[in-house]
Amino acid sequence: MNKRHGWWPMLALLSLLLSGSISANASHKKKNMEKKALIIIDVQNDYFKGGKMELYRPDAAADNIKRILEKCRKEGIPVVYIQHAAADGFLVANTTGAEIHPSVLPLPGEKIITKHYPNSFRETALLDYLKQIGVSNLIITGMMTHVCVDATTRAAKDLGFHCTVVADACATRELEVDAEKVPAVDVQRALIGSLGFYYADIVNTQQYLKQ
Repeated sequence: MNKRHGWWPMLALLSLLLSGSISANASHKKKNMEKKALIIIDVQNDYFKGGKMELYRPDAAADNIKRILEKCRKEGIPVVYIQHAAADGFLVANTTGAEIHPSVLPLPGEKIITKHYPNSFRETALLDYLKQIGVSNLIITGMMTHVCVDATTRAAKDLGFHCTVVADACATRELEVDAEKVPAVDVQRALIGSLGFYYADIVNTQQYLKQ
């Protein structure tokens, strides 16, 4: 009887530890099974050299997007292209400047969502499409960091998506505040830092490729 009572607490503790381990493993597996999608925002000709709104180092960002795109295609992760169509200014609908840049052209069957506002969810089919394919995690890349990437990431978080922004797979440009120039690198750092505070996990391309 004493022997039985001596072993019972140990067996109960072992059972509790195993239960916790199984629960943790199940949670980890569930997280890994959550479906991802790669979002490529507005990688369009007007943002590159000779375009109407050239960004700071857009080719470097596009090269990183291409590397991420190749990984996602290999792993079967859905790819969603966002293509802005403006009425005037830059990225004007049906112009060469509004076409998706040759470095990251979509393959047949990959989804293209046309938008008219910085927020890629506003008056588009994006939310319905992501729900339809069961996506809960978004890998966000694209242009411009301070407008459409920012607006889309914040909206996605508010809609319940888990967001990962690949910082060096995004591009921005110099801005002006109170008649002072703000360098593009500072604009990028501030916007990425702000998103990382609450709205998204922030990684670089190399970190993402190692996942």
